[in-house]
Amino acid sequence: MGSSSELFKVKTLSEVIKTLKPYVLPFYERSEEIHLTESLGRILAQDIKVKQPVPHYRKSTVDGLAVKASDTFGASEGMPALLQCQGEVFMGIAPAESLRPGEGMQIPTGGMLPDGADAVVMVEYLEQFGQGLYGVAKPVAPGENLIDIGEDMNEGEVIIPRYTKIRPQEMGLLASQGFLSVPVLPRFRVGILSTGDEIVSPELNPAPAESRDINGYTLLGQALAAGTQAMYYGIMKDDAVGLKQTLERMLEENDVVILSGGSSVGAHDFSAQLIDGLGEPGLLFHGLALRPGKPTIGGVVNGKLIFGLPGHPASAMVVFDSVVRPWLEGSILRDQKYPEPEGTLSQNIYSGTGREEFVRVRLLPEGDDWRIEPIRGKSGLIRTMVLADGFVHIGLDTEGIEAGKRVKVRILR
Repeated sequence: MGSSSELFKVKTLSEVIKTLKPYVLPFYERSEEIHLTESLGRILAQDIKVKQPVPHYRKSTVDGLAVKASDTFGASEGMPALLQCQGEVFMGIAPAESLRPGEGMQIPTGGMLPDGADAVVMVEYLEQFGQGLYGVAKPVAPGENLIDIGEDMNEGEVIIPRYTKIRPQEMGLLASQGFLSVPVLPRFRVGILSTGDEIVSPELNPAPAESRDINGYTLLGQALAAGTQAMYYGIMKDDAVGLKQTLERMLEENDVVILSGGSSVGAHDFSAQLIDGLGEPGLLFHGLALRPGKPTIGGVVNGKLIFGLPGHPASAMVVFDSVVRPWLEGSILRDQKYPEPEGTLSQNIYSGTGREEFVRVRLLPEGDDWRIEPIRGKSGLIRTMVLADGFVHIGLDTEGIEAGKRVKVRILR
C-alpha cells in the first residue's frame, strides 16, 4: 500500500451510496423548462398535478339514449317506460338543451351528456314507437353507462411524481393536462478521462505493453445511456502536474468527473491523494468491497463528484453501473427496482465473503424458463461484457450459489 495508508477506507456499496447522497441531492433541486416534444427520457423536477379533471364533462360509454334514471325505474319489456326524444348529441359539441322529466336524447359512445341526464340506456333496450317516442325495456341506475367528471383524474391530484423518468405514456398524460412546457432536471454534465502511460488512442497501433483505450468509450456510452451530457477528454499520461490541471478544468466544466486507470496500488494511491488535494471535502472512499471493482475511489470537490474507476474495462463498467449510474438517472431517488428475470443457474458460482460480487451471465431460453449461465473469463476482459446479458448479484455474506438454484439477473442496460 502507498504512503497515505489513512486514505485506504474500503466501503461497501450501500455505505458508498449513503456517503455520497448529501452531496448529490443539491443537483436534484435544480430545474429547467423544456418543450414537451423534447422531454422523452428526462427526469421531472416537480410533482405534476391535475390542472383539470379528466374527463371534464360527463361522457357516455355506450350508444343509446341519455335519460334521467328516475324516469326508467320499474320499466320492463312488458311495461316499457315511455320517453320523448329531444334530438341528438354530436361528438365534440356540447348539448345546448337540458333534459326535462320524461325526455331523452340520442347519444353516441363518448358523447357529452346533456344537463339533466344522469344515465344512458343502451340501444339494445330501446324500442322506437315513432314520432320520437321511445320505449325503455330495462331500468338504469343513476351513473350507469357513463364516466363522471374527474373519474379518471381529479383536480389537484398528483398524477406524475417528481423524479419520474418521462416515457411516451407520460408525454401523453402531460399533453392531456395542457403541459407543453415541462419542468425537468438539467442533464448532468459528465467528463470522462482515461489515464495511464500504457494507454493509447484507438487509431494507433499499440506497441508491446501498450493497450488501446477501451474505458473512454464504454464509460462515454454508459454516461450517454444514462441521459447525461457526456464528454470524452482523451488520455492523460501518469504526470502529476498535467493530471491535476486536467482534473481542475474538468471539474470546472462538469458536474461529475470520471477517470479510469491506475489499477496498481501505487497509481491508485497517487490518484487518491490527488483527488484529496483538489478541494473540499476531497476523498470520501478509497476502495470498494466489490468484485470486480475493488480499486475504486470517489470524492467530492467543491460540490462536484469525482470517481476513479478501475483500469480493467469490465470492472469499470460494473462500478459505473452500480455506483455512478443510479445518481445520473435518478433511479436511486425513486427507489426504483427494475424487473429482474429469473432462471435456473447452470453451474456453481463461488464467491469470497466480505465483499459483494457481480457475476456476468448469459440468459439462455429453456422452454418457458431461462437457464442462467455464468461467463467464464478474467474479470478485466471487455469481451465478457459483450457476451453478457446481465449480472447475478452475490451479497456480502454469501459464499456462492449452487447449480440448479433459482437466481435473478440484473439486466445490462
